[in-house]
Amino acid sequence: QLQAFGGGLVQAGGSLRLSCAASGRAFMTYSMGWFRQAPGKEREFVAHISYSGQHTYYGDSVKGRFTISRDNSKNVVDLQMNSLKPDDTAVYLCAADRSLGINGPPGIDEYAYWGQGTQVTVSS
Repeated sequence: QLQAFGGGLVQAGGSLRLSCAASGRAFMTYSMGWFRQAPGKEREFVAHISYSGQHTYYGDSVKGRFTISRDNSKNVVDLQMNSLKPDDTAVYLCAADRSLGINGPPGIDEYAYWGQGTQVTVSS
């Protein structure tokens, strides 16, 4: 089970840190991803991190602004979002994939588990 939290309302240029808490002992064997979905738009890849945390991948729209990390001792994966823009407004969701995630992010359909999202709203 995955639960994302930490969303909220922030002004453009500001920062937010999202967290995704996972239950179960197998967390460290899963690679993890963050996605977002804005109203009327398709779900968009944001970031992915390998099972160990050594490999990270980012969508083009967030490179250099967002950072994904994980703490396997706490079963948590975080998304630090800086220099936020109004276009970042969306529901952010975390997902787990059974692969190690060391050869690039999996396709969206390959993720095995999805959590409920958390709303991020960036005002201009």
